Amino acid sequence: MKIPIYQVDAFSDQLFKGNPAAVCPLVEWLPDELMQNIAFENNLAETAFIVPSGDGYKIRWFTPTVEVDLCGHATLASAHVVFHELGHMSEDVHFLSHRSGPLMVSKRGDQLVLNFPCDVMEELAVDPVYGTGLAISPRAVFKGKTDLLFIYESESDILNLHPDFEALKIHQVRGIIVTAPGEKTDFVSRFFGPNSGGNEDPVTGSAHTTLMPYWYRILGKQTMTAMQLSQRTGFLTCTLQGDRVEIAGKSVLYLRGEINV
Repeated sequence: MKIPIYQVDAFSDQLFKGNPAAVCPLVEWLPDELMQNIAFENNLAETAFIVPSGDGYKIRWFTPTVEVDLCGHATLASAHVVFHELGHMSEDVHFLSHRSGPLMVSKRGDQLVLNFPCDVMEELAVDPVYGTGLAISPRAVFKGKTDLLFIYESESDILNLHPDFEALKIHQVRGIIVTAPGEKTDFVSRFFGPNSGGNEDPVTGSAHTTLMPYWYRILGKQTMTAMQLSQRTGFLTCTLQGDRVEIAGKSVLYLRGEINV
């Protein structure tokens, strides 16, 4: 069996920046074990699989080790493939996830815009355990559906974190989002996911469903600029719309090919 595969750098307008994701368009779902093995072989933060459904697509996302509930950059990459490789004519493409519900991506000029549901958070008491594995302890902590959100004072704090990823596994969550006010953007962040098959994610679109409601409460702005301070870096423009958030970024194709299984 030959399966088409594309690799797209999401949240960037140049190669080797942003966050790479693999996208495999299918006619019907493959066995879960095979999709997980493909994601493991790809060894990227996420591999997305899409199947036509009506005028849109069903979508699933796999890290090298687990299937996840929601992935922003791999959805952006999937939309890039649908628009630029599969001949989709509309300016919008609808995806349906059996874990996260309906999702939409719109083409606006040279950007793709995700429309995702906002996360729901609760504030936790700050405990010394949240400093485990990090050089600097957070000043506030929130728990979302799948992630922890750690609040810091400054962009330099985020840059100076030196995570011990084995120690961070003590937190039984998908990932740990760390964030602070930005110097050139409204806020900055990093994302650590040692329990989800990747120690540090280059650019995490889904994390901004947690970040935007928090920063809206602090800054009172509906539209904000964001930068993820990974080695590859990534830039996003986010707009809060009620209980959903638009996450906009650029994308560039790196690879097209076939998988033989």
